[in-house]
Amino acid sequence: MKRWTALFLTLVCILGLAGCDNRTRNYIIENEPSITGTLEEVRDNAIIIYINTQGYPNGASCKVSLDVENKDSYTDISVGDEIVVYYNGEIAESDPLQINTVYGITLKTPANQDAE
Repeated sequence: MKRWTALFLTLVCILGLAGCDNRTRNYIIENEPSITGTLEEVRDNAIIIYINTQGYPNGASCKVSLDVENKDSYTDISVGDEIVVYYNGEIAESDPLQINTVYGITLKTPANQDAE
């Protein structure tokens, strides 16, 4: 009977820890790769951003999935906003470029900042 109780408690602990993989917004910002771009277009399941980085010095459009792991990081954004996308570090070399595994999206600079 002791063996079954120990096995049951072990299973409960393992299953309980399996659900603890929710990373906070701060963890994602501090530990995951990111790319900054200007929002060009909002679609149903994705957004298109324009990036200009060392890897893409002439600039490029990039399709970013809106299937965001940390929903708390995603705020209302609009065309022209400068945003930061936290992702797994992989950008698919297609036309446009694609980021499919997104951990978070945050607003860096609103487009209407100059209007105030």
